[in-house]
Amino acid sequence: MPAKRLLTEFGMGSSLRRQDYTEAAIRAVKDALWHNSINLAELFGKDKSDMLIQVDLGAANPEAVDCDAVAAVFPYGQVTVTAHKGGLDAPRADGGAPTVMVNAAISVALDLEGA
Repeated sequence: MPAKRLLTEFGMGSSLRRQDYTEAAIRAVKDALWHNSINLAELFGKDKSDMLIQVDLGAANPEAVDCDAVAAVFPYGQVTVTAHKGGLDAPRADGGAPTVMVNAAISVALDLEGA
């Protein structure tokens, strides 16, 4: 049986002055994670390591996101991180470098065969 998506959570993170896309992405993931406690695996009699976690990031410069560093935020599960063109580089009123904003969508799935 293919894995079944059980939840999706969203978050937003920013880097105000350093234009650090990875840090903004990590903040977006943490923002999404802090919205709930993911106990899905236990509800279905599975181990937390069985969770299939897909992280989709929207960043104005997706090539600047270190996807491995973002994946390291998760203490368990099989994590895949993909950075896409999106997010926002918001111009600053003083003409300085923009504020970087990254959006995150985290989807959690389980293979429920035999559950």
